[in-house]
Amino acid sequence: MPTIVVEVMPKAELLDPQGKAVAGALARLGKTRFSGVRIGKRFEITVDGPVTDAVLAEVRTLADEMFSNSVIEDVVGISVAEPVEAPTTDPLASTGSANGTR
Repeated sequence: MPTIVVEVMPKAELLDPQGKAVAGALARLGKTRFSGVRIGKRFEITVDGPVTDAVLAEVRTLADEMFSNSVIEDVVGISVAEPVEAPTTDPLASTGSANGTR
């Protein structure tokens, strides 16, 4: 079944206290390449049937009216997720051990 992904972020002009806290933690850990973090929300909606323009329009309405607070958040993306195929073989089998080391 197809999955539609909706991404919601705080408005750019608003402070993001969670993101600021994570950015501070990164700095304390010595991860100095990263100067900012913003934290948002991701919704994954599984669709029974094909994803049509009507389904996408309905999801857009849900995103605007239910998944986000338009006063403080923006819907930044709506996309159809590509299905992820399960591996056909054990990825650890070629290493010879369960922890991936030889």
